[in-house]
Amino acid sequence: MSQQAGYSPSFKRPAEILRMRRKRAHSEGVSSGGRGAISSPCEGASISAVRPFSTGPLFGQGRSGRGVKRRNPFASIENTFSSPAKKKVFIYSDDDADSSDSVKPGGSAGVEGEKSTTRTLPFSERLLQAEELSKDVPGKKPTSLSEDDSLFEDEDLFHERTPIPKSPQAGAVTSIAAPACVEYPADWSLKTRLLFTSLLPFSWAVQPRATEEAQGLTQHCRGQYTTIPQSIQDPRTSAELRCGFQQCLQFWQHPSLSWLSLFPRIGAERSFTGKNVPWAQDMALQQSLMSEWSVSLSSLYSLLKARLCPYFYVCSYQFTALFRASGLAGNSNITALLTPTTRGLREAMKADGIEFTLPQLEERRKSKEQGSTAHNQETDGEEEEETQSEASDKEDDDDDDDGGFSWLTEMGVQDKIKKPDSISIKLHKERNSVCLDHKPESVVCVSGTHTFTLINFLINCKSLVAGAGSQAGLPPTLLAPTAFRGATLHSLKARSVNVKTQVRAGYQDVCSLEVTGPIMPHSLHALTRMLRPAQRGGFSTALYTHEPTAVLNTHTTTREQAEQAVELDGCGLHPSTIQQLHRPSTLGKSPLRQLHLNNYSYTWKS
Repeated sequence: MSQQAGYSPSFKRPAEILRMRRKRAHSEGVSSGGRGAISSPCEGASISAVRPFSTGPLFGQGRSGRGVKRRNPFASIENTFSSPAKKKVFIYSDDDADSSDSVKPGGSAGVEGEKSTTRTLPFSERLLQAEELSKDVPGKKPTSLSEDDSLFEDEDLFHERTPIPKSPQAGAVTSIAAPACVEYPADWSLKTRLLFTSLLPFSWAVQPRATEEAQGLTQHCRGQYTTIPQSIQDPRTSAELRCGFQQCLQFWQHPSLSWLSLFPRIGAERSFTGKNVPWAQDMALQQSLMSEWSVSLSSLYSLLKARLCPYFYVCSYQFTALFRASGLAGNSNITALLTPTTRGLREAMKADGIEFTLPQLEERRKSKEQGSTAHNQETDGEEEEETQSEASDKEDDDDDDDGGFSWLTEMGVQDKIKKPDSISIKLHKERNSVCLDHKPESVVCVSGTHTFTLINFLINCKSLVAGAGSQAGLPPTLLAPTAFRGATLHSLKARSVNVKTQVRAGYQDVCSLEVTGPIMPHSLHALTRMLRPAQRGGFSTALYTHEPTAVLNTHTTTREQAEQAVELDGCGLHPSTIQQLHRPSTLGKSPLRQLHLNNYSYTWKS
């Protein structure tokens, strides 16, 4: 006997099942009204009998005092393959059609208040009667019992059913497709590694021909871009794709030392340990390196001001600075972000007349103000008391400055108790600003003409270069997508690896492409633009962020600045990349961690 879905052969033997079915059919034919229906004490309509399989009194005992022995609902195949909640058959007849306009859910038809009995027929007789009635009644949809033939309808226990939305105007079933997201937000943080995975191979992306590599370098230096087809059958034979991929890997850096990796610089003392650093004890060499670095930084700012360079990074051993041209990230002026900062650095910037803001603190203050407006008058009264207490604390601090320890002199114990010095008192007052040091909340934003003052400040700042340690005497690293004075052309490293991943049925071949190096925002967008047609609209990306730069995604745009648009056609980037970088940043302190492309639609996690 072939085993059917949902049937357990060890529960009852087939011979017993057939015997019990014949016995049940005989008993139902003899007594049609005894156990075929039950009259509800509250309603006149009858309810078709469905035997419950639960503890309690015998079925039908409440009415006649005699109960009918319960049967196992799984004793027959018809019960095994049907759900008790759905086992209700509506039988239509000419008398029912004349006497009633609707059929009650319990299986009874007729005017409310009249009692009627419904006889429960065996499964085979119900099927034949339903087919005959559907043929006799014109215009009526044939009755189908196929919905009750399986216990696991549509495999509900194994697959989660997705509800199909229906139109309110029509009864037809319609499916609403989610709108495709063809772009993802710009990520201004620096990446150290990208890992692309796909079911299609990445063999086309490695080992370029000499002509393809040369053409890619030429296109990068000239700022030219070729049109990539939307659908590529064989990426290995597409010269435009292979040349464009080599163009995406190029970037410019200063200084350039072949035996040292100059990115990242924060927390990179271990990578410099044991390396040859001839400038560590040579002051003349340090001055020469710093002079060349100053020329390169001035060149970058001139290109930025002329909108020929979209942005650049200054990576020192203490902080990272991002300079953006006007028009990027929704700003109409040149902006600069520094992170992380210290109280000493901020005080030095104030001393040089550089005006800056703390975007993270401003956002926190705005959120608190919005929350305070929703409070009631009692909360407002508490806030007034807090402000009064803060004012009294400030007065106490002023008293300390004016000689708050005068009471010690009055008591005559001024020589026996050690008083705190003025520096400790000042640090105690500025404890809130000191708590921000080396944290993402310490990011500062400089805009407008103050960015030029910031450039001069960086050139003349003595603490910009480490005075001791493995990075002593080495100027900060400059990174840019376009060429500038003293820059060296570098290339990101890419390699393709095929691995096997474990799935439910076994193992599956997965192809991966790894890109390492200082990956800037334009490089990430250019790589995804190339992989989109090459991998036929499907790949996943894991992004590894240089954590000190994650806060560079802070929103710095005002409403007035967002309305102004500035053209950056001559900066050397692809038009789609410029369009992405034009939009205001929406990621906040969280950079992109994962990026997925499925059916040419992007999803991401931050």
